[in-house]
Amino acid sequence: MDKPGKLLLGCRTGWVVVILTFACSTGVVSAQAGLRGTVKLDGSSTVAPITIAAAEMFMAQYPRVRVTVGISGTGGGFKKFLADKPSLRTDISDASRVIKGKELERAAKLGIEFIELPVGIDGIAVMVNPANDFCHYLTVSELKRIWEPGSSITNWSQVRKGFPSVPMKLYGPGTDSGTFDYFTKAICGKERASRSDYTASESDNVLVRGIAGDKGSLGYFGYSYYEANHDKLQLVAIDNNNGTPVKPSLDVIRSGAYKPLSRPMFMYVSKTAYDRSEVKAFMAFFFDNARAIVEHPRVNYVALSDALYRMGRQRLNTGTVGSAMTAAGEDTANLNEVLSKH
Repeated sequence: MDKPGKLLLGCRTGWVVVILTFACSTGVVSAQAGLRGTVKLDGSSTVAPITIAAAEMFMAQYPRVRVTVGISGTGGGFKKFLADKPSLRTDISDASRVIKGKELERAAKLGIEFIELPVGIDGIAVMVNPANDFCHYLTVSELKRIWEPGSSITNWSQVRKGFPSVPMKLYGPGTDSGTFDYFTKAICGKERASRSDYTASESDNVLVRGIAGDKGSLGYFGYSYYEANHDKLQLVAIDNNNGTPVKPSLDVIRSGAYKPLSRPMFMYVSKTAYDRSEVKAFMAFFFDNARAIVEHPRVNYVALSDALYRMGRQRLNTGTVGSAMTAAGEDTANLNEVLSKH
């Protein structure tokens, strides 16, 4: 009889290594148990909970396959996915934004083909310290004035008439983060357009500690990390300049009502890596269990429709390479329409 598995989490140089080990007294008796190899993923801290959960569940069935999940931010993940030396490249890149033109150009230069796969939907949460008893919502215009390049706002009294004089301390993702890219484009109107005088980190845990420890704090990161730390943070509703503040929740994000701070998440799979049996098995496992993985209580994201997961599986089966999203001008509003046309 098999003994329960043990999940080992370690971190070094930006890598979170997930290894699930099983002791078995009856020996290897299944085809799954006979599969060997390594699957390397890296990228978005937002997408990481999905791929870590998938790795854990996958390795329970394939104990001789080692899956590593790195958290270097979306941009950092693409750098490893598109490394000069093939031996240094990852197999799968987690991304909380669409691949950029310069990254596409590098992939073409290196001859790296990839399959683009949307895997779930996330909202970006805007948060303040729980001791903040005056800021229950912010408009997109107010967020823009706070976060835009050259902003001189350093006190809450500068944001809105009636707010008290409380020094403001800002927290947000680093510049390698897809969350940073998406937030700046949605709020400031241009990707990467942001003031630089804020506490930046690729680690959402660092941001949680900062916001939770500073009474004048304001910060943002993926909604699932807020859910995991809701007892330490206070969520702020967002008014999309229409007079109706909306506070995110899984149901609200799923409905499409949380605008403009909800976005799809992606995996980019190397076509060469996908030819390996262990990578093919991992991706098949993910799409066979996508909804259970994405909506697992420890992950807490919004799953895509069954039709979109079927499209993703079809893209793998047919080896459809390239970026449908970039070809559509990065229009992520209607994934069904974009993927069906590309």
